[in-house]
Amino acid sequence: MFRLTHGVTNIHTIGMSAAKVTVSIDSGLLKRVDHLVKARVFTNRSQAIQTAVRETVSRLDSNRLARECGKLDKDEEQRLAEEGLAAETKEWLEY
Repeated sequence: MFRLTHGVTNIHTIGMSAAKVTVSIDSGLLKRVDHLVKARVFTNRSQAIQTAVRETVSRLDSNRLARECGKLDKDEEQRLAEEGLAAETKEWLEY
């Protein structure tokens, strides 16, 4: 697991703004990251860590959406969908 310790400055990369930060990371995990860089899976440590953070945040967002969807009453949602569809079909042109 890595820990964000502090942000220091802003740098600009192609098409996006990036903040330069200092992180503490487990030495075993860092060796694995370095191995991926050496194997050219990533161009550098920054790209590897940024990808990992982006994918983790995306997964957390998806999990949150799934949890929120799980709170819905399926029968009520079906009723509302059918009610909306019935109202829309009245507006459709006949062919």
